[in-house]
Amino acid sequence: MAASKEIRITINVECIRCPEDSEKRCRGISRYTTCKNRRNTSMRLELKKFCRYCGGHTIHKEIKK
Repeated sequence: MAASKEIRITINVECIRCPEDSEKRCRGISRYTTCKNRRNTSMRLELKKFCRYCGGHTIHKEIKK
């Protein structure tokens, strides 16, 4: 099958502090789902989102599906 040629794609972003932080409030990894335009944003996306496991706003990076 041919690869999808859609311009807007759905991506997952994950907290970068959760896997390495052992003294956090709860156990788990924060993940969000969002969309991005493949033409305008070819690099991996980084967003500042709220992490309920760390208890604050942290950087979330795009992960591979």
